[in-house]
Amino acid sequence: MKKKIRVIIRYLPLYLMMVPGFIYLIINNYIPLAGLTIAFKNVNFQKGIWKSDWCGFKNFEFLFRTKDAWIITRNTILYNLAFIVIGTAFAVLIAILVCDMKNRLFAKMCQSIIILPSLISMVVVSVLAYVMLSTNAGTLNKMIKALGGDGVNWYSTPNAWPVIILLVYLWKNAGFQCVLFIASIIGISPDYFEAARIDGATKWQQVRYITLPSIKPTIIMVVILALGKIFYSDFGLFYQVTRDSGALYATTNTIDTYVFRGLITLNDIGMSSAAGFYQSMVGFALVLVSNLIIRKFNKESALF
Repeated sequence: MKKKIRVIIRYLPLYLMMVPGFIYLIINNYIPLAGLTIAFKNVNFQKGIWKSDWCGFKNFEFLFRTKDAWIITRNTILYNLAFIVIGTAFAVLIAILVCDMKNRLFAKMCQSIIILPSLISMVVVSVLAYVMLSTNAGTLNKMIKALGGDGVNWYSTPNAWPVIILLVYLWKNAGFQCVLFIASIIGISPDYFEAARIDGATKWQQVRYITLPSIKPTIIMVVILALGKIFYSDFGLFYQVTRDSGALYATTNTIDTYVFRGLITLNDIGMSSAAGFYQSMVGFALVLVSNLIIRKFNKESALF
């Protein structure tokens, strides 16, 4: 008993440091779980949430009974797959290039420039995107006209938006993502690189045989967590940047934007809650399955 008390006293500062985060986790993540019942109820504000009638899986039909169900599911999954593969690869590349710079002061400046866009709100990104893509005064169209081409009405050209969305995503998020990889690379012992240089290894060989294997657990962790949100989309990216242009719905409409428009039109929070519940359950299943597969081939790289 005395031994347990000594252990508690020893780690008391750590427990106290944990309290604020633990309270936030309870309030923000666990208490709202009670609201999942909304997904299975026909919410009547006069009766209140708890006294509203149960409707089973009727709210979930909202996502599947429409002709747009396939389009929004396809767009959500394909965009997120592109973000996971290209975004992670791009962030790793940036991290390697920054850490390889011999001038540490210059490297710090580059990190600041790279990370800065990640701190900008999506509203600002939307404004900047409009300045770039505006039909008459847009920077991009001015460049095209200067080269002898005709201006493009970007907000009426759906085929161009998969590329635009990907570029905006990389510009906004790659900097923040690369911080994780920079931290992992900095943690690699310099002795490995020194020994490799003595053996005549090239830069690419050092990256291939030292850097990438060393940060592989971090890459796997980032990918698994991203898979958990594969049925979610960045609302600001797909709604604000596209200016909710109806002409772009074929290539920019996702589950989140579709549910939002449905909520605004029908004012049915039950349907919105059902969509969120569906996205969470699919994401949770994907995390478990992907972790199980990784654990089967490499136990040390799995999350749990």
